[in-house]
Amino acid sequence: MNLRIITNQVCNLSRTVGRFIRNEVDQLHAKDIEIKGQHNFVTYVDKTAEDRLITELLRILPQAGFIAEESPDIKTKSEFNWIIDPLDGTTNFIHGIPIFCISIALQHNNKIIIGVIYEINRDECFYAWEGEKAYLNNKVIKVSQTNYLNDALLATGFPYYDYSKLDAYLQLFKYFMQHTRGVRRLGSAAADLAYVACGRFDGFYEYGLQPWDVAAGSLIVQQAGGFSYDFNGEESHIFGKEIISSNQNIKSQLLYIVKDYFA
Repeated sequence: MNLRIITNQVCNLSRTVGRFIRNEVDQLHAKDIEIKGQHNFVTYVDKTAEDRLITELLRILPQAGFIAEESPDIKTKSEFNWIIDPLDGTTNFIHGIPIFCISIALQHNNKIIIGVIYEINRDECFYAWEGEKAYLNNKVIKVSQTNYLNDALLATGFPYYDYSKLDAYLQLFKYFMQHTRGVRRLGSAAADLAYVACGRFDGFYEYGLQPWDVAAGSLIVQQAGGFSYDFNGEESHIFGKEIISSNQNIKSQLLYIVKDYFA
């Protein structure tokens, strides 16, 4: 299996489906928005984009199964599975806020071996495969070299349904406001992780996430020289619903603070 060729095919597919999503921004109406759960929305754009991704990914790797946000009935397989989010940042998309992504990862057994994130509005394709560097539009990217949390720019996301850790989250948010260069909230975990990988952010943390939010991005960060882990410093961040991602230099500082507030 040639991971480089497959990754290039996935990048091309992401750009094709991304053009469809971008063209639908001005076509969306209130009647097109469905409510999946509390503050959790889906549109025909999400569903159509996912259908197109699944159809083409099956051609690329017919033996693979799927873990897909809008298609819970599609079977997973024992060895290979695509983990896909056809539109990460649906709320941004609905409101015309230009930060939303396609996120696609390939899992082999329990390991992510390909990650592709396409940020549609800036036409930026972030990608990596196992054993190689990370790239943005054919250029090698690396995480930042920031040494201290006080000099770091962080990203986070706000929980929209799981408020069980909200008090700890808000206290942590307050701490980071006072002890970093700032905290940003883009509304797309895939974009947050891609921006950590290329050094725009020094770190990212969030809880209440799904595997399709973080699978691709965590690999891209890793291949760019960074780290991703859960709030206990363990490697269960893909399915553990919480993630910290950062460069190597602030890893211990960031983990220590998050663990302290979420103990």
